[in-house]
Amino acid sequence: MKILHIISQAPDFTGSGKYIQAILKCSAQNGHDNFLVAGVQSNGVSGDFSLSSKIIPYEKTMFVRFNGIGLKVVDLGYPLPGMSDVMPYKSTIFSTLTPSQINDYEEAFSRVIKKAANEFKPDIIHSHHLWIVSALTRELLPDIPMVTTCHGTCLRQFAFCEDIGRRISPAIKKINKIMALSNYQKQQIMQIHNIPSEKIYVVGGGYDEKLFCFAGKPLPPPVEILYAGKLSHSKGVPWLLKSMKKLSNQNYLRVKDSCSSSNNKNLPSFLPKWHLHLAGGGSGLEKDECLELANELESASKVGSNSDVRNRVTVHGALSHEELAALMKKAHLFILPSFFEGLPLVLMEALACGCRIITTSLPGTCEVLGSCDSALLESSDAVFSENSDSLISENSNNNMVTLVELPELETVDKPYSRDLEELETRLCEHIINSIKDLLKNPESNQKEIERLTQNYTWSSVFKRIENTYHKANTLI
Repeated sequence: MKILHIISQAPDFTGSGKYIQAILKCSAQNGHDNFLVAGVQSNGVSGDFSLSSKIIPYEKTMFVRFNGIGLKVVDLGYPLPGMSDVMPYKSTIFSTLTPSQINDYEEAFSRVIKKAANEFKPDIIHSHHLWIVSALTRELLPDIPMVTTCHGTCLRQFAFCEDIGRRISPAIKKINKIMALSNYQKQQIMQIHNIPSEKIYVVGGGYDEKLFCFAGKPLPPPVEILYAGKLSHSKGVPWLLKSMKKLSNQNYLRVKDSCSSSNNKNLPSFLPKWHLHLAGGGSGLEKDECLELANELESASKVGSNSDVRNRVTVHGALSHEELAALMKKAHLFILPSFFEGLPLVLMEALACGCRIITTSLPGTCEVLGSCDSALLESSDAVFSENSDSLISENSNNNMVTLVELPELETVDKPYSRDLEELETRLCEHIINSIKDLLKNPESNQKEIERLTQNYTWSSVFKRIENTYHKANTLI
């Protein structure tokens, strides 16, 4: 099958970027012929963006280039718009684009998409994000079967850019099949775009089980704590760093005072040595704030003469998949305090490496990790085509996953300021209890890890995607 893959942002650096790379690899391994259209950032120093030939040959790619400096091949002069308002590279926020810029954006992608389709002659189109470029593709190429993967951030853009959302929704409805990361996300798509249930397939997201795997861990202390993701507000990084600051007191007896609650008597009166690793990029003022808070946490840890509380924070910056996997294999505790997620693949990667997880109880996340309210979910015969299994994890009480309850949010990815102090206290308590449990039970629960991750290897996910391709093809 000849598959034209389309993504409006860089096919790297973010969750959807890593997702499309994995799909390209799996697709080639299963004998399909692939071609990629993507938006990329160009500059006069490093030149054009490119992917490894192990993912896709350069001659099988076409790019819409943004923000070029000194290059004649640039299509648009402003930074690449990202599906999140904070990207791991300099970017433009969709809600700030003028009508003229949006028109230029659509014209640039139209030229490249039509050229790719004319030269490659695809059997099917697989686009990413239910947003401008997917709608544009459906209107440009109405006779070619098309499927689109929703990564969640496109639903967030719909809330922030209502005029654009209303304009593109009719074309989104014409896409043959849509793939969602979770049943909860499927419900959102149905509600926002008024798309019938039978057009939406829940396929989930995956991880590389050969790279992200358990290889034993050093016994704590120190307790190695890891965050991996964008350095931004919506990912909860300032919340995490402020919560960790409560643990940095050189007098550990004060921890109980910093995290006071009715369960205070169950908290330890001291904590062992711990170390926080921050992995990931960012941009703009939000990244600067995160780095400043990390410096404050490190400075607070160095107060006094106790060497056990020094050098508590390492900021790694953006890491390759291989570097991240190596870090996860050493980490004991992985924390993802996001206020908005689709299905964060990084949780599956961390779990597969034997990390205990602390993350927020967002619907898509708790659906796959357990303890999700079944009233939020819809039974779907489109989850697996080959059997009656479900992507929904059984509810379980285990020592591998802790879900942090969130209050009502002010926006889709921002808490009310009145709740911030309580959120810091809540996360602080969960971190302390997880460390306490880790010291009592240092061995990872491999049986539970296997149960939670077995349906999320890329080979399993691609089987569900391939099934969706075949169903879309039968409609034309």
